[in-house]
Amino acid sequence: MGVPVALTIAGSDSSGGAGIEADLKTFAALGVYGACAITAITAQNSKGVLAVHDAPAEIVAAQLDAVFSDLNVAAVKIGMLANAAIVEAVAAGLARHRAGNVVLDPVMAASTGAALLRGDAMTALRALIPHVRVLTPNLPEAAALLDAPQAHDEADMRAQAEKLLALGPGAVLIKGGHASGAESVDLLVEGHACVRLAAQRVATKNTHGTGCTFSAAIAAGLAKGLPLDEAARQAKTFVSAAIAAADRLGISASNGPLHHFYKWW
Repeated sequence: MGVPVALTIAGSDSSGGAGIEADLKTFAALGVYGACAITAITAQNSKGVLAVHDAPAEIVAAQLDAVFSDLNVAAVKIGMLANAAIVEAVAAGLARHRAGNVVLDPVMAASTGAALLRGDAMTALRALIPHVRVLTPNLPEAAALLDAPQAHDEADMRAQAEKLLALGPGAVLIKGGHASGAESVDLLVEGHACVRLAAQRVATKNTHGTGCTFSAAIAAGLAKGLPLDEAARQAKTFVSAAIAAADRLGISASNGPLHHFYKWW
Protein backbone atom coordinates (compact mmCIF):
# COMPACT_ATOMS: atom_id res chain seq x y z
CA MET A 1 0.00 0.00 0.00
CA GLY A 2 1.39 3.38 -1.01
CA VAL A 3 1.59 6.72 0.73
CA PRO A 4 -1.86 8.20 1.52
CA VAL A 5 -3.07 10.83 -0.96
CA ALA A 6 -4.98 13.98 -0.07
CA LEU A 7 -6.40 16.49 -2.55
CA THR A 8 -6.72 20.19 -1.83
CA ILE A 9 -9.25 22.26 -3.78
CA ALA A 10 -8.45 25.90 -3.08
CA GLY A 11 -7.00 29.18 -4.26
CA SER A 12 -3.31 29.88 -4.80
CA ASP A 13 -1.55 32.36 -2.47
CA SER A 14 1.40 33.98 -4.24
CA SER A 15 3.16 34.57 -0.90
CA GLY A 16 2.99 30.85 -0.07
CA GLY A 17 1.43 31.32 3.35
CA ALA A 18 -2.16 30.20 2.83
CA GLY A 19 -4.36 28.38 0.32
CA ILE A 20 -2.96 25.67 -1.93
CA GLU A 21 0.60 26.35 -0.85
CA ALA A 22 -0.15 26.02 2.89
CA ASP A 23 -2.19 22.88 2.26
CA LEU A 24 0.56 21.14 0.29
CA LYS A 25 3.14 22.08 2.94
CA THR A 26 0.87 20.65 5.61
CA PHE A 27 0.31 17.40 3.71
CA ALA A 28 4.06 17.02 3.19
CA ALA A 29 4.88 17.78 6.83
CA LEU A 30 2.39 15.14 7.97
CA GLY A 31 3.53 12.39 5.62
CA VAL A 32 0.75 12.59 3.04
CA TYR A 33 1.13 12.99 -0.73
CA GLY A 34 -0.65 16.15 -1.86
CA ALA A 35 -2.51 16.80 -5.11
CA CYS A 36 -4.34 20.00 -5.95
CA ALA A 37 -7.09 21.64 -7.97
CA ILE A 38 -6.67 25.42 -8.15
CA THR A 39 -9.86 27.47 -8.02
CA ALA A 40 -8.35 30.95 -8.18
CA ILE A 41 -5.05 32.77 -8.51
CA THR A 42 -4.52 35.51 -5.95
CA ALA A 43 -1.91 38.26 -5.99
CA GLN A 44 -1.41 38.19 -2.25
CA ASN A 45 1.13 38.74 0.49
CA SER A 46 1.15 39.09 4.25
CA LYS A 47 -0.20 42.65 3.94
CA GLY A 48 -3.27 41.89 1.85
CA VAL A 49 -4.86 40.65 -1.37
CA LEU A 50 -4.02 42.81 -4.38
CA ALA A 51 -5.97 40.93 -7.06
CA VAL A 52 -7.96 37.73 -7.64
CA HIS A 53 -8.46 35.81 -10.88
CA ASP A 54 -11.06 33.02 -10.69
CA ALA A 55 -10.36 29.87 -12.67
CA PRO A 56 -13.05 28.85 -15.18
CA ALA A 57 -15.38 26.30 -13.58
CA GLU A 58 -14.70 23.81 -16.39
CA ILE A 59 -10.95 23.96 -15.66
CA VAL A 60 -11.63 23.24 -11.98
CA ALA A 61 -13.76 20.26 -13.03
CA ALA A 62 -11.05 19.05 -15.38
CA GLN A 63 -8.45 19.19 -12.59
CA LEU A 64 -10.70 17.07 -10.38
CA ASP A 65 -11.22 14.52 -13.15
CA ALA A 66 -7.47 14.38 -13.83
CA VAL A 67 -6.59 13.71 -10.20
CA PHE A 68 -9.37 11.26 -9.37
CA SER A 69 -8.84 9.26 -12.58
CA ASP A 70 -5.22 8.54 -11.64
CA LEU A 71 -4.66 8.84 -7.89
CA ASN A 72 -6.28 6.98 -5.00
CA VAL A 73 -7.53 10.05 -3.13
CA ALA A 74 -8.17 9.19 0.52
CA ALA A 75 -9.28 12.64 1.69
CA VAL A 76 -10.21 16.02 0.25
CA LYS A 77 -9.74 19.48 1.74
CA ILE A 78 -11.82 22.30 0.24
CA GLY A 79 -10.85 25.92 0.80
CA MET A 80 -11.47 29.00 -1.35
CA LEU A 81 -14.18 28.35 -3.96
CA ALA A 82 -14.56 31.94 -5.18
CA ASN A 83 -17.95 31.84 -6.91
CA ALA A 84 -21.15 29.86 -7.36
CA ALA A 85 -20.11 28.21 -10.64
CA ILE A 86 -16.95 26.80 -9.04
CA VAL A 87 -18.87 25.59 -5.97
CA GLU A 88 -21.29 23.74 -8.24
CA ALA A 89 -18.46 22.29 -10.35
CA VAL A 90 -16.71 21.02 -7.23
CA ALA A 91 -19.91 19.52 -5.82
CA ALA A 92 -20.57 17.73 -9.10
CA GLY A 93 -16.98 16.49 -9.35
CA LEU A 94 -16.95 15.10 -5.83
CA ALA A 95 -20.24 13.32 -6.47
CA ARG A 96 -19.01 12.00 -9.83
CA HIS A 97 -15.96 10.45 -8.21
CA ARG A 98 -17.69 9.42 -4.97
CA ALA A 99 -15.17 11.30 -2.87
CA GLY A 100 -15.06 10.56 0.84
CA ASN A 101 -13.46 12.20 3.87
CA VAL A 102 -14.24 15.69 2.58
CA VAL A 103 -13.18 18.56 4.86
CA LEU A 104 -14.88 21.85 3.96
CA ASP A 105 -13.21 25.02 5.22
CA PRO A 106 -15.78 27.65 4.12
CA VAL A 107 -13.29 30.38 3.23
CA MET A 108 -15.04 33.72 2.78
CA ALA A 109 -12.32 36.29 3.43
CA ALA A 110 -8.56 36.55 3.83
CA SER A 111 -7.14 37.28 7.28
CA THR A 112 -6.60 40.84 6.05
CA GLY A 113 -10.33 41.19 5.31
CA ALA A 114 -10.38 40.84 1.51
CA ALA A 115 -13.43 38.94 0.20
CA LEU A 116 -12.61 35.51 -1.28
CA LEU A 117 -16.18 34.30 -1.91
CA ARG A 118 -18.72 36.11 -4.10
CA GLY A 119 -21.99 36.97 -2.42
CA ASP A 120 -24.00 34.87 -4.88
CA ALA A 121 -22.09 31.73 -3.88
CA MET A 122 -23.51 31.36 -0.38
CA THR A 123 -26.57 29.38 -1.48
CA ALA A 124 -24.41 26.98 -3.49
CA LEU A 125 -21.99 26.64 -0.56
CA ARG A 126 -24.81 25.73 1.82
CA ALA A 127 -25.97 23.10 -0.71
CA LEU A 128 -22.49 21.53 -0.60
CA ILE A 129 -22.46 21.17 3.19
CA PRO A 130 -24.58 17.97 3.42
CA HIS A 131 -22.00 16.14 1.31
CA VAL A 132 -18.94 16.72 3.53
CA ARG A 133 -17.44 14.71 6.38
CA VAL A 134 -16.65 17.76 8.47
CA LEU A 135 -17.29 21.51 8.19
CA THR A 136 -14.59 23.74 9.77
CA PRO A 137 -15.79 27.37 10.02
CA ASN A 138 -14.20 30.06 12.14
CA LEU A 139 -16.51 32.28 14.17
CA PRO A 140 -17.26 34.86 11.43
CA GLU A 141 -17.86 32.10 8.87
CA ALA A 142 -20.20 30.21 11.18
CA ALA A 143 -22.17 33.41 11.78
CA ALA A 144 -22.38 34.11 8.03
CA LEU A 145 -23.56 30.58 7.22
CA LEU A 146 -26.29 30.89 9.85
CA ASP A 147 -27.05 34.57 9.14
CA ALA A 148 -26.63 35.13 12.88
CA PRO A 149 -24.48 37.23 15.25
CA GLN A 150 -20.97 35.96 15.90
CA ALA A 151 -20.49 33.63 18.87
CA HIS A 152 -18.76 35.15 21.90
CA ASP A 153 -18.19 32.19 24.22
CA GLU A 154 -18.09 28.40 24.21
CA ALA A 155 -21.80 28.08 24.89
CA ASP A 156 -22.55 30.21 21.80
CA MET A 157 -20.05 28.18 19.79
CA ARG A 158 -21.67 24.89 20.81
CA ALA A 159 -25.13 26.22 19.92
CA GLN A 160 -23.97 27.45 16.50
CA ALA A 161 -22.12 24.20 15.80
CA GLU A 162 -25.30 22.26 16.49
CA LYS A 163 -27.27 24.53 14.15
CA LEU A 164 -24.65 23.99 11.45
CA LEU A 165 -24.81 20.24 12.08
CA ALA A 166 -28.51 20.44 11.26
CA LEU A 167 -27.51 21.60 7.74
CA GLY A 168 -26.29 18.08 7.06
CA PRO A 169 -22.51 17.65 7.42
CA GLY A 170 -21.17 14.61 9.23
CA ALA A 171 -19.59 16.84 11.87
CA VAL A 172 -18.79 20.48 12.61
CA LEU A 173 -15.53 21.79 14.01
CA ILE A 174 -16.08 25.43 14.97
CA LYS A 175 -12.80 27.30 15.48
CA GLY A 176 -12.41 29.82 18.28
CA GLY A 177 -9.32 31.64 17.12
CA HIS A 178 -11.29 34.89 16.74
CA ALA A 179 -12.48 34.72 20.36
CA SER A 180 -10.58 36.12 23.35
CA GLY A 181 -9.02 34.50 26.38
CA ALA A 182 -5.79 32.75 27.32
CA GLU A 183 -6.80 29.62 25.41
CA SER A 184 -7.81 29.16 21.77
CA VAL A 185 -10.70 26.70 21.96
CA ASP A 186 -12.26 24.74 19.10
CA LEU A 187 -15.28 22.48 19.44
CA LEU A 188 -15.83 19.32 17.40
CA VAL A 189 -19.52 18.42 17.40
CA GLU A 190 -20.58 15.08 15.93
CA GLY A 191 -23.96 13.59 16.73
CA HIS A 192 -24.55 14.22 20.43
CA ALA A 193 -20.84 14.31 21.26
CA CYS A 194 -18.72 17.43 21.69
CA VAL A 195 -14.91 17.31 21.86
CA ARG A 196 -13.14 20.37 23.26
CA LEU A 197 -9.77 21.14 21.66
CA ALA A 198 -7.79 23.81 23.51
CA ALA A 199 -4.32 25.32 23.24
CA GLN A 200 -2.63 28.30 24.86
CA ARG A 201 -2.71 31.40 22.68
CA VAL A 202 0.68 32.37 21.28
CA ALA A 203 1.78 36.01 21.27
CA THR A 204 2.71 36.35 17.59
CA LYS A 205 1.59 38.39 14.61
CA ASN A 206 2.50 35.51 12.27
CA THR A 207 -0.79 33.65 11.81
CA HIS A 208 -1.30 33.85 8.04
CA GLY A 209 -2.79 30.58 6.78
CA THR A 210 -3.84 29.19 10.16
CA GLY A 211 -7.32 28.09 9.04
CA CYS A 212 -6.03 26.54 5.82
CA THR A 213 -3.34 24.65 7.71
CA PHE A 214 -5.76 23.33 10.35
CA SER A 215 -8.29 21.98 7.85
CA ALA A 216 -5.52 20.49 5.69
CA ALA A 217 -4.05 18.78 8.75
CA ILE A 218 -7.45 17.24 9.54
CA ALA A 219 -7.67 15.98 5.96
CA ALA A 220 -4.17 14.52 6.27
CA GLY A 221 -5.20 12.62 9.39
CA LEU A 222 -8.32 11.27 7.71
CA ALA A 223 -6.23 10.23 4.68
CA LYS A 224 -4.05 8.19 7.03
CA GLY A 225 -7.11 6.43 8.40
CA LEU A 226 -7.45 8.20 11.74
CA PRO A 227 -10.89 8.62 13.31
CA LEU A 228 -12.15 12.18 13.00
CA ASP A 229 -11.66 13.08 16.67
CA GLU A 230 -8.06 11.89 16.62
CA ALA A 231 -7.39 13.61 13.28
CA ALA A 232 -8.72 16.85 14.81
CA ARG A 233 -6.60 16.46 17.96
CA GLN A 234 -3.44 15.83 15.97
CA ALA A 235 -4.26 18.74 13.65
CA LYS A 236 -4.71 21.06 16.64
CA THR A 237 -1.33 19.99 18.01
CA PHE A 238 0.35 20.52 14.63
CA VAL A 239 -1.11 23.95 13.94
CA SER A 240 -0.43 25.15 17.49
CA ALA A 241 3.23 24.14 17.20
CA ALA A 242 3.50 25.74 13.74
CA ILE A 243 2.14 29.01 15.18
CA ALA A 244 4.52 28.84 18.16
CA ALA A 245 7.47 28.42 15.77
CA ALA A 246 6.28 31.02 13.23
CA ASP A 247 8.54 33.83 14.48
CA ARG A 248 11.59 31.69 13.70
CA LEU A 249 10.98 32.16 9.97
CA GLY A 250 11.52 35.92 10.16
CA ILE A 251 10.43 36.52 6.57
CA SER A 252 7.74 39.18 6.97
CA ALA A 253 7.25 42.36 8.97
CA SER A 254 3.48 41.93 8.70
CA ASN A 255 1.14 38.96 9.26
CA GLY A 256 3.58 36.27 8.24
CA PRO A 257 3.02 32.53 7.70
CA LEU A 258 3.20 29.59 10.07
CA HIS A 259 6.29 27.41 10.24
CA HIS A 260 4.97 24.20 8.68
CA PHE A 261 8.38 22.49 8.83
CA TYR A 262 9.29 23.43 12.40
CA LYS A 263 10.31 19.81 13.13
CA TRP A 264 12.94 19.70 10.40
CA TRP A 265 14.34 23.20 9.86
